[in-house]
Amino acid sequence: MNLKGIPRLRIGSLKVKVPIVQGGMGVGISLFGLASAVARAGAIGVIATAGIAMLEPDFRTNFKQATERALRNEIRRAKQITNGVIGVNIMAALTDFDDLVGISVDEKVDVIFVGAGLPLREPKTVPLYSSREIATEVVPIVSSARATKLIFQYWEKHYGRVPNAVVVEGPLAGGHLGFKKEHISNPDYALERIVPEVVSVTKSFEQRFDKPISVIAAGGIYTGADIHKFIRLGAQGVQMATRFVATYECDASIKFKEAYLRCKKEDLVIIDSPVGLPGRAIRNKYIQDVSNGGRKPFKCPWKCLITCDFKNTPYCIADALTNAKIGNLEEGFAFAGANAYRVDKIISVDELIDTLLEEYEEAASA
Repeated sequence: MNLKGIPRLRIGSLKVKVPIVQGGMGVGISLFGLASAVARAGAIGVIATAGIAMLEPDFRTNFKQATERALRNEIRRAKQITNGVIGVNIMAALTDFDDLVGISVDEKVDVIFVGAGLPLREPKTVPLYSSREIATEVVPIVSSARATKLIFQYWEKHYGRVPNAVVVEGPLAGGHLGFKKEHISNPDYALERIVPEVVSVTKSFEQRFDKPISVIAAGGIYTGADIHKFIRLGAQGVQMATRFVATYECDASIKFKEAYLRCKKEDLVIIDSPVGLPGRAIRNKYIQDVSNGGRKPFKCPWKCLITCDFKNTPYCIADALTNAKIGNLEEGFAFAGANAYRVDKIISVDELIDTLLEEYEEAASA
């Protein structure tokens, strides 16, 4: 691994050799297998918590306990095989957000990435935002400078501190998106526009708190040259998810990975998720059936997301994503980033990281 020329990513006391965060991918796409491999390679490996209970055999009758058991197991298994940086991704819109935070802090994860909502209210389980004793870092995932400013001002007023990093995710990301549908293709909302605006916001807080605040760019980043571009725009690192799906270590079924290998650019579509957000996915018969007004009957064992109108929604997205994870794409679909069509082979995490670093160095020396 050649680290010549590429900066390290710093998040508080964490110093990361490779400035790449592997994006959290639920349901069950990024678990201990992928996260530990990424962490061993010197980047940040991330376990996705959304729907993690659905990988346990008793989730329909014991969802809360299944969630705790599954998350603890994944974190512990990752930590057993790597001393690298392990994070978890927890959506603020999850009904059991507080519990997931409490478990993650108890298991001493290095960093919690919070998306799908703003981390403002202190979790009931642990004083995560205000305590100086908790070593776990909190990194919000935002889609605008406005949201960044809101979070930082709120933390400054209520907790006397601000986050040490922020992920800014643009509209080319996979999965649920923090944009209105009409903004996804609007160049005014492109990541290249948003990153400098977020950097401008964090600079003022860096001065006030006399500390570095890392901006991590996400959404559509595919090559080492992309990484170089966003670091030149002021980011200290990047978050990537799509590239890590087509690795041997990814926790998804081979059929899920093959959906990436087969997909074409026109297969990547924006869907209306039943939880009230647009999302980017690989079009298949399941998606076509639903878009044509079809319904997929289900029984809800637990209202996963606060925003889910499970009594009226045509299908359960957690069911669909769980089915896709295990390779049953007839009963589900795969989320994917805008560049998924460029994936043409499955490689190891180490080979992927090495390739990205070589591409970065080539771009830096050009």
